[in-house]
Amino acid sequence: MNRSIASGILSVVGGKVVILVVTALTTPLLYRLLGASRFGEYSFLLSVFALYMIFVSSGITDGVRKFLAEDRPIANWSELVVGFYFRLAILTSVVGAALLVVAARGRIVELAFGPGFATYFHVLAVLVLAAQFRSYARKTLMGFGLERYSEPLQILDTVAFVALAIPLVALGHGVIGALAGRVLASALVAVVGLALVHRQVSLRCIFSRPPSRFPSRTMLTFNSMSVVLVLLLTSLYHVDIIMLQRFRESAQVGHYRAALTLAEFLWFVPLALQTVYVHSTSELWSQNRHRQISELASRTTRYTFLLTAVMAVGLAALADVAVPIYFGPDATPAIEPLLLLLPGALGFALARPILAVAQGKGTLRYPVVATGLAAVINVALNALLIPRYGMHGAAVATSVGYGSMFVFHCLSARLVGFRPLVGARIGQATLATGLSSIPIFAMATNITKPWLALVVVPPAGFVIFVFCALLTGALGLGELREVLAAFPGPVEAPASPHRQPTNDRLGFTVGDWFQTLLLVVGMVLLVSGAIVALFRTGAV
Repeated sequence: MNRSIASGILSVVGGKVVILVVTALTTPLLYRLLGASRFGEYSFLLSVFALYMIFVSSGITDGVRKFLAEDRPIANWSELVVGFYFRLAILTSVVGAALLVVAARGRIVELAFGPGFATYFHVLAVLVLAAQFRSYARKTLMGFGLERYSEPLQILDTVAFVALAIPLVALGHGVIGALAGRVLASALVAVVGLALVHRQVSLRCIFSRPPSRFPSRTMLTFNSMSVVLVLLLTSLYHVDIIMLQRFRESAQVGHYRAALTLAEFLWFVPLALQTVYVHSTSELWSQNRHRQISELASRTTRYTFLLTAVMAVGLAALADVAVPIYFGPDATPAIEPLLLLLPGALGFALARPILAVAQGKGTLRYPVVATGLAAVINVALNALLIPRYGMHGAAVATSVGYGSMFVFHCLSARLVGFRPLVGARIGQATLATGLSSIPIFAMATNITKPWLALVVVPPAGFVIFVFCALLTGALGLGELREVLAAFPGPVEAPASPHRQPTNDRLGFTVGDWFQTLLLVVGMVLLVSGAIVALFRTGAV
């Protein structure tokens, strides 16, 4: 993988680590404080809000980032762009909030979702205003190239939510307290962000009238295909929760949301890859370097498969241990939906980088069609299975919908102009996953102490998986050496120009010793795990 792209990926991952850790700690705490039923209501409200905000913010946040980055021959261009989108943000947010209030007071919400939800929608109306200007401020800063401010604002939003929402919920304010925490955190980020924007461009520009040459129509219609793509992707995340709330009690929604939270941990690295690849592959597309793009996509698909598969196997093996420890003993019903969601989560993880490479070309017709087909399958199966099977039906439907993303985007990639499966070694990676799952599940089953299993199984399972990947050819020794070379090593003195560098008498480097040790340990763990599994099942 290109080192510059790899460093970009590491930068994105590093920036998201704080948010991931805080979210990982907060979600089970909210689940325990709210209980399964109210946590289900809270999750449902956030899903409705996420879909609703696509229409409220449609084209505004991405538009201001794009057009601020341009340098058009129009006087005071930056001020005009900031003012235009600020006025549009005010208009759409006020209209969006007003519609929620009307729906809540006109009993539309009560008839659609049941009594008690009208109060929640009044709070969501306030959140529309706060979230609109939070996102507007962040994307405006990004348009100015001030990511050093925009990214910390996202961390501030997460940390402020935890600091405000958790005490409110703990004091007995329930779902209203959690939503109020989101409102206050978003408002704080919006105020800080707009103050930073004001340092670049005076916000009095909202009163400036643009000249006749100002491309208002172009800016209004910008990003229509991107908005459709975002809507389709967001529907894959949230439509199952919304439909489950419609047909089942809130407790099932809470258990299902808990299962989704764990399954979505598999997407952390693929999401980082997607964030970087949209920009990193644009240059390759502009240079018509199709072969390099296909090689990059296939290698990324293989690495994503290997990394996500070992996480999925470990999570499946430890599900009956991890879920009660993470969410509490009341969350035990979430175990089965989690197991049903994992195959689809793996497929969705594989589709993410492929979609990013296609986005880098700028032609969104085929990715939109591929995502649309997956979204239709997801909605149809959820509508068919949820009324009869509840959260288990939702898990099966969503898993199939997620998995179809990989299939459809592989077909879309061929139409766009690259082949992500050529050289991806999917067969070898699948075989490595199957072989390693035997000893990993055996270890998880035979270690009876839950905390000991959580400590021992993940690292040991990773070593076993890497060994199986090397054994089947899914991963090469040279590739493993590249990964090891990325870590800092001892500083070597510069070699004399008159003297050839010498190796130690065995000709082994530290990386060679590490690989040999890895193979030996992996072989021992694989054989011992297989023997334990055979005795456990009574085969011998």
